[in-house]
Amino acid sequence: MKELLLVAKIGGERVALPASAVESVVELDTLIPVPRAAPHVAGLSALRSRVLTVIDCRRSLELGKSEQTERVREAVVIELDGHHYALTVDTVEDVLAATSDPQPVRAGMGSGWERVSTGMVETEQGPMLLLDVMALIAGPEAKAA
Repeated sequence: MKELLLVAKIGGERVALPASAVESVVELDTLIPVPRAAPHVAGLSALRSRVLTVIDCRRSLELGKSEQTERVREAVVIELDGHHYALTVDTVEDVLAATSDPQPVRAGMGSGWERVSTGMVETEQGPMLLLDVMALIAGPEAKAA
């Protein structure tokens, strides 16, 4: 497998996202709250005349609220079914090639991580948890449904 992966930190953990799902990496400086939105929806922002739904990945993973409340947020922009989302992350680090197919995780990670994980992949920098962007966007409420 030679899939490219975007390496980021969420909640202090290094994780991988499929690079094929990533449209861009941006810094968001404006965030408009959305009344009655799910708790993991941080708000709305704009990028090149497009509206982005901003997903707080920490909340989606049930790790608590992001610490980036009043400053610029680093985000990974994803397009899914014609809608644009910005997934807030602690930092974006690198793009690497996966050297293996995803393998099952054999340790308990916590319910949020287990819900969004598609498995561990090997890279030149060691194993990384591969995340499902659709599950991050859906949030913890999706598992209850």
